[in-house]
Formats: sequence, C-alpha cells, structure tokens
Amino acid sequence: MEQLNRQTNSSQYGPRINREPSALRTYLVPYLSIMLGSIVPVFVVVGTMPLVPPLGFMMLLAWRIMRPGLLPIWIGLPLGAFDDLFSGQPFGSAILLWSLTMLAIEQLEQRFPWRNFGHDWFTASLVMAIYILLAMIVAGNIPNYHQLLVIAPQAALAVLMYPFIVITVSWLDRFRLLRVREVV
Repeated sequence: MEQLNRQTNSSQYGPRINREPSALRTYLVPYLSIMLGSIVPVFVVVGTMPLVPPLGFMMLLAWRIMRPGLLPIWIGLPLGAFDDLFSGQPFGSAILLWSLTMLAIEQLEQRFPWRNFGHDWFTASLVMAIYILLAMIVAGNIPNYHQLLVIAPQAALAVLMYPFIVITVSWLDRFRLLRVREVV
C-alpha cells in the first residue's frame, strides 16, 4: 500500500520537476495581448462619442505595473506604432504617449518601490485619464467643457475596467509561465 502511494505521488509530481516554461510563450504572450488589446476596439461600433477605453494602452499599463522588469522601457515605440495603425489617432500619437508613459512609470517605480493594489489602481487611473485627455489634444481637439464631457464616460469606464484588465493579465502571466508538460 505504501509503495502504491509513493508511485501515485511520484507520478503526480514527477513531470513537473525540472521543466522549463516554453520560451516562445514566455516572450510572446505579453506583446500579443497588448497588440490584441489595440485591435479589439476596432470591432466595437460607436456612434458619436468614444466609449471604448484604449484597451491596448490599458494592457500595456497593467503588464508594466504588475511585472516591472518584463517590458523594456523602449517598447512604447513599436507597440504605440501598432496601436496608431488601428486606433484612428494621428500616426505618432500613441508612440509619443506610450513612450512617455513607460518613462513616467519607470520614474514612479524608482521613487516609490512599495505598492499595493490600491496604489496601482490609483496610479493607473491617473495615467489613463491623462492619456485620454492628451490623446484628445494630439488628435486636434481643443479641450473645452463639451469635449471633456464627451470623454468623461470613456475615462470612467477605463478606471472601472482596470481591475478586470489586471485579472486578465494575471491569468495570461500564469499561462505564460506554465511549464511545457503541464499544458499537454
């Protein structure tokens, strides 16, 4: 009986020992999820006002805040260029704003190394609201009362959706780090 238990335990935990995560999945999942987040708003048809928050930017922000060393600082340039192709913004706006965001988060991370979810949510909310406002300015709109009233629902939805984006990113991070044998 004891030998049967040993065989069961060794077969249960044996394949997990000394296995490495898939290198391709480890490197590609963050970038593909950010790119997919940039493409998804294209499929949502909105009449006169923007309602869908910038999902690609939110994914970038969540990956950067949750895994500080995973994305290099310069990644805002190529991912921002990809977002500019699908967002309808003037080309270069996401390149500029995503790169500035990566630099700002890096400085904030060095200055305040401690954090919790409330701090991360506040930081992300502030950055998303500033991003939406600056994206409006870069697109050529002059911020007045009516323009701010139009983008307020988009900013509020972005703030409310951030915890769901974090849950998605944490699930993708677990998937990214699964060992090769566990997937099969």
